[in-house]
Amino acid sequence: MKSINTELLNRISEEAIKNPRKRMNYNFHENGEELLQRMLNALEPGTYLPPHRHTEKVEVFLLLRGKIQVLLFDDSGEIIEVKPLNPISGGYGVEIPAGIWHTIMVEDSGSVIYEIKEGPYVPGVGVEFASWAPKPEAIKDVENYMDSLNQKIKNLK
Repeated sequence: MKSINTELLNRISEEAIKNPRKRMNYNFHENGEELLQRMLNALEPGTYLPPHRHTEKVEVFLLLRGKIQVLLFDDSGEIIEVKPLNPISGGYGVEIPAGIWHTIMVEDSGSVIYEIKEGPYVPGVGVEFASWAPKPEAIKDVENYMDSLNQKIKNLK
């Protein structure tokens, strides 16, 4: 049996804080061949998950602690929905259908999601990254893009 507890969440959150990408995952699946990919993903404010979509597979996020926002986009990159997740206020998770552009914005340090995806996992197959969003290595463009997303979120409220 595999267990999720405070010690594990704290450990991967500490690793995420130290990681330049400001995130760290902890896999429960043994390898990419498994039909159900399961992982914890510790996320820190400022981490950049490039908007993307899974062409044929569903993805599920369950927020175990912290506060995040899941953003959904149309094909041109306009935000069509913002789903705030915060277990304290009753927002626990989302299931994102195949073909939907999405990303996550992290609000609280120590945020951890339990992520479930259909497998098997083959790097670069079945995922499409948005052409209208910056690549992770374009640091200044990423900072500007994330600032603009945060402003758009505020304007939607």
